[in-house]
Amino acid sequence: MGVAELAAGALGRASSSPLLAVGAGFIDLTPAWLKDFAIRHFGSDDKTVLLLGLGAGIVLAALAIGLLSRHRLAWGLIGLAAFGAVGVVAALTRPVAEPVDAVPATVGALAGMAALALLTPGIRLFPNPTPESRATDHGIATPADGNATGTVASGRTDGPERRPDTTGPEPATEPEQDAEAPRVPAPGAEIGRRRALLTGAGVIGVAVVSGVSGRMLLRRGDVSSVRADVQLPRPASPAPEVPVGAQVRVPGMTPFRTSNADFYRVDTALVLPQVDPRDWTLRIHGMVAHPVELTFDDLLRQPLIERDITLSCVSNQVGGVLAGNARWLGVPLAPLLRRAGVRSGADQILSRSSDGMTLSTPLESVLDGRDALLAVGMNGEPLPVAHGFPARMVVPGLYGYVSATKWVVDLKVTRFATDQAYWTRRGYAERAPVKTFSRIDVPKPFARLEAGPVAVAGTAWAQHRGVDAVEWQVDDGPWRPARLAPVPGIDTWRQWIAEWNALPGSHTLRVRATDRTGTTQPEHRSPPVPDGATGWHSVVVTVT
Repeated sequence: MGVAELAAGALGRASSSPLLAVGAGFIDLTPAWLKDFAIRHFGSDDKTVLLLGLGAGIVLAALAIGLLSRHRLAWGLIGLAAFGAVGVVAALTRPVAEPVDAVPATVGALAGMAALALLTPGIRLFPNPTPESRATDHGIATPADGNATGTVASGRTDGPERRPDTTGPEPATEPEQDAEAPRVPAPGAEIGRRRALLTGAGVIGVAVVSGVSGRMLLRRGDVSSVRADVQLPRPASPAPEVPVGAQVRVPGMTPFRTSNADFYRVDTALVLPQVDPRDWTLRIHGMVAHPVELTFDDLLRQPLIERDITLSCVSNQVGGVLAGNARWLGVPLAPLLRRAGVRSGADQILSRSSDGMTLSTPLESVLDGRDALLAVGMNGEPLPVAHGFPARMVVPGLYGYVSATKWVVDLKVTRFATDQAYWTRRGYAERAPVKTFSRIDVPKPFARLEAGPVAVAGTAWAQHRGVDAVEWQVDDGPWRPARLAPVPGIDTWRQWIAEWNALPGSHTLRVRATDRTGTTQPEHRSPPVPDGATGWHSVVVTVT
């Protein structure tokens, strides 16, 4: 594995690393329920958990191969060859694969075979049968002195048994060994142990040095320093001012604007794509009259707009935190598409990221006047690498899996009936408008409170429709209206607050929101698949 990592580093292709290629293949094969389970329980650490699991699997596979090799070296070599074949297949089936991506897994398997041969010098590839095994195979009992005895050993099955002549002098016997005397190691045993230890240490050293060197070589493509040098132009259309009071002032309350470091991240990239803006291009093609290709400099020369927009993930459970509000800077998508000339009959934009991930966006959601962006900035700075540097899509009112392609490099105008994106092929809905959603942020679940006035506060969102009302409830009592904080527009979430005169005991608090179309959140809970979860969020608290 270490040598394979070094080969991937020398090639400068992280996707060809066997560990990462197999991990990405595992993600592709993961069913929707397992993906939601991982996100629900591990959040942004889901990829770390996957890599740790793969590492444990590799250790178990290595142990099995080593144990097989103790009997026949060929079995161990076959196991390593199979191990390498899995890596080759995984690397070559990635969306951006090239034939050279087969090299790391191949080189790694050969290195493993060489190491195994060094560590097992006394084991034959196909061991010859021993005299004992041949004798046993023919039904001959062979004692420790190597002389066959008994009727079966003599080959006779009839006639009287021949007894040995006992009239001669007694044979000389070896003096008995003292049972307490220490055993003397056979000649060369100490040398064999020393050789095994030195060889093992050498193999481990090569593995560690190769693996670390490979990781360092792969970091050559890190674009953090390039990102730091990017100067974003001022927007031609600045974002409206955030009204005073948009942030509810209650301890523990969610910030109205999410910092870049705290903004949720859900994607399939085990290693963040490192896209140099100097080499980046965006291609707009498909059902258009005039295909368009833009460089990053071309993008920055376009009139930029700045908007506060809330993004949310379809995997968000009721009351979940997979949502964030940021100030985005970017180029409006609609003028770029009109410049290309969208042909009649198109209804989808199939976007592709630099690592081959595909997302599908309803075309009408980009052309209906909303602030759909090709974003280059986030909260006053260039996009973080983890959030799509140098450019990503942001379309308010849609879940991220159909609107928020990071590291975007390709926009194909097409039809849903013709092309399916990554998540659509896995059972998610083609069109996924964000559902009206609300949650209680304060007090936290299972909080212990003192009787008396208690602030109950939270966040609600219904992007591109806006939140019109929030109601809350104690136990099964009447629904009470909450006070809504002001917002800069209908594309951001909205905070709310209420005051509760808490009485001693255990209580359940619930919340529901109504958007500006008059639609209220349904009570019935449904899972995130295929188009987002529904249901009222509730927390249980104890008042003393």
